[in-house]
Amino acid sequence: MAIDLKLNGQTHRVEAEPGTPLLWVIRDELKLTGTKFGCGVASCGACTVHLDGEPVRSCQTYIEDVEGSEITTIEMMERDRIGAAVQQAWLELDVVQCGYCQSGQIMNAVGLLRENAKPTADEVDEYMHGNACRCATYQRIRAGVLRASEILEA
Repeated sequence: MAIDLKLNGQTHRVEAEPGTPLLWVIRDELKLTGTKFGCGVASCGACTVHLDGEPVRSCQTYIEDVEGSEITTIEMMERDRIGAAVQQAWLELDVVQCGYCQSGQIMNAVGLLRENAKPTADEVDEYMHGNACRCATYQRIRAGVLRASEILEA
């Protein structure tokens, strides 16, 4: 089936079978590889993108369900005020270890800060729960989200 996909501010006409996960269209058809495959069952968060501004797991979001929606990937976060603050905080605090999960972590963190500009540590932990980090940098991720909140407040 042909579908018009609005991704990162541009419309792309793509061909995909119904039931095709958005993740594979983003990576394989549109060649944007910042969004990662982690588990395929929406449990790890590596594939997180924004759908109409909300974080979703693209491995379990089907192509036929996104027509007419605005999809944003990690590739656009440096142009987003909140995304840029999160990326700055990640660099300042050296959050990343291996980096595989970080695009999903950043996309989820941006979603949190859009909802709650000044979260507590507990609120960060609760919101970010479900984004797995194989290197267990959870304390640095929490600190990064809190630092991004400070950057945005300044």
